[in-house]
Amino acid sequence: MKKSLFLVFALVGLFFASCNRENINAAQDDLTELVQLSAARSAATTDTITKQKCKGKLVEITAADLPAAITAYINTNYAGAEIQFAGKDTAGQIVVGLKLADGTHKGLIFNADGTFSKALEKYPKGAKLTKVEVSALPSAITGYAASHYADYTVKAAGRNDTGEYFLIIEKTTGTEAEVKASRKVLQFNADGTFKQETTPPSHPEGPMGKRPKHGK
Repeated sequence: MKKSLFLVFALVGLFFASCNRENINAAQDDLTELVQLSAARSAATTDTITKQKCKGKLVEITAADLPAAITAYINTNYAGAEIQFAGKDTAGQIVVGLKLADGTHKGLIFNADGTFSKALEKYPKGAKLTKVEVSALPSAITGYAASHYADYTVKAAGRNDTGEYFLIIEKTTGTEAEVKASRKVLQFNADGTFKQETTPPSHPEGPMGKRPKHGK
């Protein structure tokens, strides 16, 4: 009987330990994805072509709100691509950042009527992000974060092909909802100097609540 009870408690303990690990891993994956989406948004909004052709600030939109002509174009020309960012300017033009099936990135601009306009020039380098362990961040970056965001902790980080760093930080105390709401994105130049603070981007969700992979 004692052996049976011991086995039961042991199995229950393993079950909860496994669940906790899965929850931690899922949370970390979400934070890593936020860093990647932040890089994609920054790459799309700061690309030289975006600045030349778009009018005013880009307002993020969901994949579900993209005109049918745009989704059809993506389906036809970039089957299997994942939408990482979509935004509309004041003139109705739409910028879309894609992660292609082969892992590369592509940025596109569409006219207000949904017809293709032009590909972004520097988007691939700015959107491609390599995960960086928090412990491996340059001291200039961790020092800035500790000094200017003392009640925050760095949760995830990455670096794009141009050398810029992106960090997700959140409050160290509060309820789960409060901590999540406190999240910020910090962007640093390649030399470790602070560039800007933004809010985490919203997921360009499709009709099913998931970021769509076109052509599947």
